[in-house]
Amino acid sequence: MLGSRISQKTLAKVSRSLSTMLHSGVDLIRSIKVVSKKSGDQTCRRRLADVALALERGEDLTQALNQQGDYFPQLYIDMVHVAESTGKLPEVLKEMADHYEKNIRLRQEFIGWIVWPLIQFFAAVFVVALLIYLMGFISSINGAGGSKGFDPLGFGLLGAEGAATWLAYVFCGLFGLFIVYMLVTRGLGQTRALHRLFLRVPVLGKALQSFAVARFSWGFFVTQDAGMPIAPSLEASLKATGNGAFAAAGPRLIEDVMAGDDLGVALDHTELFPDEYIHIVQVAETSGTVPEELHRLSPEFEAEARRSMRKMAVTASIIVWMMVAALIIFLIFRIVLWYLGMLNDALQGV
Repeated sequence: MLGSRISQKTLAKVSRSLSTMLHSGVDLIRSIKVVSKKSGDQTCRRRLADVALALERGEDLTQALNQQGDYFPQLYIDMVHVAESTGKLPEVLKEMADHYEKNIRLRQEFIGWIVWPLIQFFAAVFVVALLIYLMGFISSINGAGGSKGFDPLGFGLLGAEGAATWLAYVFCGLFGLFIVYMLVTRGLGQTRALHRLFLRVPVLGKALQSFAVARFSWGFFVTQDAGMPIAPSLEASLKATGNGAFAAAGPRLIEDVMAGDDLGVALDHTELFPDEYIHIVQVAETSGTVPEELHRLSPEFEAEARRSMRKMAVTASIIVWMMVAALIIFLIFRIVLWYLGMLNDALQGV
């Protein structure tokens, strides 16, 4: 159901406030009540009030969060569970706040990168619609091109009706692609296969892999630092990537590690991690500093992902410009041929 899960922005604020209050010595129940009253999200306020009531009944925070259904992400609940067991709740909440704030910044940057190519694309779509309308309008005035008028695209689209049909084709096509994506990923459960396919797309695949590796590195450091056992730590870290292909690799990865394989070897078996990452993990294993080394690598892979996303945005912009240029050339030839056809008809009538 839409709106059934807490937003990352709200969760980041809640986690940050709770961490600060707990660090200051305020007890958990009072902290949650204060944060609940401060929240500008009515649903969040009500949910946190329910959590506080559960705590007053003697339940722990993990149980209280689980009672809220899918409102809180499972990764968040898992991290809280480990934090309660190890006494590191303030530290883990701070890490979770950092994580969600970072996700928000990355999303904003991504939107900023794709805005211009999208503006170019939709501008081209509406320019074509305007041309279809104008040519139909002109033809209706002077009767140019015969009774049918001049069709700029050759698809039988002309005038206001043709422009509306063109826009309907484009927007219905885009909506159809969205529906197919949702059907494949949610209805048919093919997120893993689709995300693996995306990982093979030039530029896009590199960006998605870098983002996933950065989040895996962060997740592994946080879960290990909090004292989570290796199997649930790996599972939570893979889920933290937000990538279906990585999350689906969990059972095989955990099986290999529990069977005695080194982490580097097990990661290599997934065929999802870059070779340089595998080599760094293998070196870190010899010194027993894998979590710390992955924590150091996380921002480096995020930076690599940002570079790939910028490159993808530039590539998309170039592709849109090429499409617009091709359309302009096509329309010029259509107009020239139409004009030559008019001259030929006029000469034949002499």
